[in-house]
Amino acid sequence: MGEESPIDRLIREAGGVIRTEDLVVESMRDLLKDEIKKYVRERLEANPELKKELKDAVGGLMEAKIKEAYAMLKLAKAGAKLGLELVPPHLRQEISKEVAAIIEKELSAVMDRA
Repeated sequence: MGEESPIDRLIREAGGVIRTEDLVVESMRDLLKDEIKKYVRERLEANPELKKELKDAVGGLMEAKIKEAYAMLKLAKAGAKLGLELVPPHLRQEISKEVAAIIEKELSAVMDRA
């Protein structure tokens, strides 16, 4: 029996996880997406005005997403304040410290990733 190629072995061993037909369909889908991207890029390069318009639209979308995230943070802040108002006064200071510590920890983690 001839020597088996690594791809043949991978397909045989992964038979239970990835069927060959699925792999072929996924590969064809990727090739089709690449061709579509190439076609779109060619059209954009041929029309600088449209390219700029699209770039501006994407910039506007990103700005809107940032504003949305900021609004969500403001809502979370207001919700936390409301939650603290609902806590009995004798527990409020203890819970406030705990919430502040949690927020500080999470923000530190976010800043470390940035």
